[in-house]
Amino acid sequence: MPPFARGPEALPGEFPVFPLAGALLLPGGRLPLNIFEPRYLALTEDALAAGRMFAMVQPDTHRPETPTGPAIYGVGCLGRIVSFSESEDGRYLIALLGLSRFRIAAELPMRRGYRRVRADFAPFAADRAPPPPEFDRDGLLSALKRYFSRHGIDANWDVITRMDDGELVTTLAMVCPFAAPEKEALLEAPTPSDRAAALFTLLQMDLHAPGGDAPRGPAS
Repeated sequence: MPPFARGPEALPGEFPVFPLAGALLLPGGRLPLNIFEPRYLALTEDALAAGRMFAMVQPDTHRPETPTGPAIYGVGCLGRIVSFSESEDGRYLIALLGLSRFRIAAELPMRRGYRRVRADFAPFAADRAPPPPEFDRDGLLSALKRYFSRHGIDANWDVITRMDDGELVTTLAMVCPFAAPEKEALLEAPTPSDRAAALFTLLQMDLHAPGGDAPRGPAS
């Protein structure tokens, strides 16, 4: 079942964005977040009161900082809060379900310290009912095992091998510790099959790079 089968009219035209390096949200994926900064506590509270939606975007460190904070890439993914709890020290522990990608049409005035955008979902209408990806599953898993071994990443292979093709590509694209431009390339891949091909290419490129550098970010 697609993660968000209702029509585009159900998607808000304006919403908050959370710029967070290394945190990739894709349609159908679930992203756990530990919210503790006051501005993002405010963002979460406002989202809970108005449709439970906000978006994840990648900061773009190759561009100058803006008056509202770090430059951000032009494409992000809208999510809906599907679980929520509050810790004793006031943090919010949430899970965000990816709904649809969007292109930023304009950045809006900040509200309570967090950033907001006006979005264009038209280029990503297929996200509401994505086709299953077509790719060499055995080849991808083989490259993934070597990638995890090189970077010292532990994985539950029983869980990984039981995932269907769409869940496998989405989950791996989200959790592998790629750099921000690589994660953005995975986000902007036109189709799930294109994303699977891009994922395989990134794994292969890493395996052929010299040295055995440590991972560039958390694996989950």
